[in-house]
Amino acid sequence: MKQKTPNKLKILNDPIYGFIQIPNSLIFDIIEHPYFQRLRRIAQMGFSNLVYPGANHTRFHHAIGCMHLMQKAVRVLRFKDVEISKDEEIALCVAILLHDIGHGAFSHALEHSIVSGISHEEISLKFMHKLNDEFDGKLSLAIKIFEGKYHRNFLYQLISSQLDIDRLDYLKRDSFYTGVTEGNISSDRLIVMMNVKDDELVIEQKGIYSVEKFLIARRLMYWQVYLHKTGLVAEHMLVNALKRAKELAEKGEELFASTSLKYFLYNQINSENFTEQTLKMFSKLDDYDILSAIKEWVNHNDKVLSLLSKMIVDRKLLKVEIQTDVFEKEQILKKQEKFANKFDISEKEIQYFIFTKKIKNQAYNSEKPILILNKKGKLKDIAKASDQFNLQALTKPVVKHFICYPK
Repeated sequence: MKQKTPNKLKILNDPIYGFIQIPNSLIFDIIEHPYFQRLRRIAQMGFSNLVYPGANHTRFHHAIGCMHLMQKAVRVLRFKDVEISKDEEIALCVAILLHDIGHGAFSHALEHSIVSGISHEEISLKFMHKLNDEFDGKLSLAIKIFEGKYHRNFLYQLISSQLDIDRLDYLKRDSFYTGVTEGNISSDRLIVMMNVKDDELVIEQKGIYSVEKFLIARRLMYWQVYLHKTGLVAEHMLVNALKRAKELAEKGEELFASTSLKYFLYNQINSENFTEQTLKMFSKLDDYDILSAIKEWVNHNDKVLSLLSKMIVDRKLLKVEIQTDVFEKEQILKKQEKFANKFDISEKEIQYFIFTKKIKNQAYNSEKPILILNKKGKLKDIAKASDQFNLQALTKPVVKHFICYPK
């Protein structure tokens, strides 16, 4: 009996854009691949749902949304007589679909705790090369564009720039799921205003106000959502819990963990020894492994690990104070001394509970400008083309310092 060929031209329903079409069988097969399906089990916004209960959307959602916006951008640019071949279009869709595939569980927490010296971008590239082998080299052009090695610069700018497809999706999506309306940008309008001049991705003059709103929305979303103090402290506590677990694992302590998490706890992983086996293990590691381990570590006999885990599980987080100046050493030592006695733990161990960090918010980097195309065909940096004085202020990085300590 002849086997029925599956229909690969599916339509997905997205709460933000409505119906999204999967354009061809290659993209369908990539989405179906276990590497990509793992993104369903990785939260887009880490612990932001401890502040905004609706923020439970995943990296999978975001990647599919990016692919949809990329299709739109290609249609708009072709309509404006920018030549983009069928191969380039597919490569763009594949590159943006896979731009986040190397993100670890809880996004950045793994990069700062149990995997060191290798970024999620580098891991994304490793996944892409592995998929390229599996798909007989069909991802070669996508990889070239993703790495910025293709001769047409504007294609790379669609993937990575200050007004790229990634940002156009995550600001709108994160704003929707958190309910923070300040981040609700008009991604449609920004895409319709896109054009290409001298191989640079530009925005036509009519779109200048949409770009202004986009930059201000980005600034507000960083302060209100991405750098919200509760989300920050929860992520740092998770990093500390994983660091402590790794420290105990190095001493040979027995820890509850899934097979993939165990691999990263009991082995030193960095960019030099990130082998194919490591990639395979990484592809099986997601938020579920981390959460189930933390729930179990609540009962561990190590006081630091169990206390950090319990605080995360019960949402009884550390207190946070934010200020513009650096915290004085004396102030930190006083707190450490006080709480070390209270919890009956060493001064080294109290550093898991009392620590200072800094955060930076720069809404616009004028070194990689967003270019506005005026009616005379001239290009101008948005900060100079705009009559909005605020935009000049947005180019300056704002640094704040925060201290975390037990309540």
